[in-house]
Amino acid sequence: MSLPHTLILHGLGGSGPTHWQNWLAGELAHHGGSVDLPQFSSPDEPRLSVWLDELRSHLAAMPADGSVERVVVAHSLAGLLWLHHAAGPFDESLRVDRVLLVAPPAPDFAGEPLIAEFLHPVLDPTALRRAAGSTRLVVGEGDPYCGLTQAKELAEALRIELDVIVGGGHLNVDAGYGPWSAVLKWVRSSRVPLTPR
Repeated sequence: MSLPHTLILHGLGGSGPTHWQNWLAGELAHHGGSVDLPQFSSPDEPRLSVWLDELRSHLAAMPADGSVERVVVAHSLAGLLWLHHAAGPFDESLRVDRVLLVAPPAPDFAGEPLIAEFLHPVLDPTALRRAAGSTRLVVGEGDPYCGLTQAKELAEALRIELDVIVGGGHLNVDAGYGPWSAVLKWVRSSRVPLTPR
């Protein structure tokens, strides 16, 4: 079975060289998968409208002939970006097969002024299913941007599966997430739950 085409989306500030997103891109490319790891404009001062336009341009560039599965992996702020995209005007050509939302901030998180435009996305499970065949949420216990209660409420509102990583924090480099074999396994097979390693 061929590897999917994987679009990997970073959060506020981008993903540094030791982040699992860069590791994932390298692993997929090494095994013959096609990968798109874009750098959004002004990663330290994101604008929702700009990032949405850029996201949609990368979705439009994904293989469209049905020969390969289309997968999106979004970390942190990109998770909220995806929810805004899903709730926007529907375009069948931008629909993907699977999405993994990794450690998005709580939709009402008030502690970071730089992401204010991204807060309060419409939580519409029907729109989410239009945007992707399936969507999964994974969060870390102790994430300073989204508590477990908020994560469970988000999963329930969107009617999607939730994996909780004990001690996972924000599932970033600071929390020890450089190489992360579980996310590679998920890209290869959506039936794999997300685990700490």
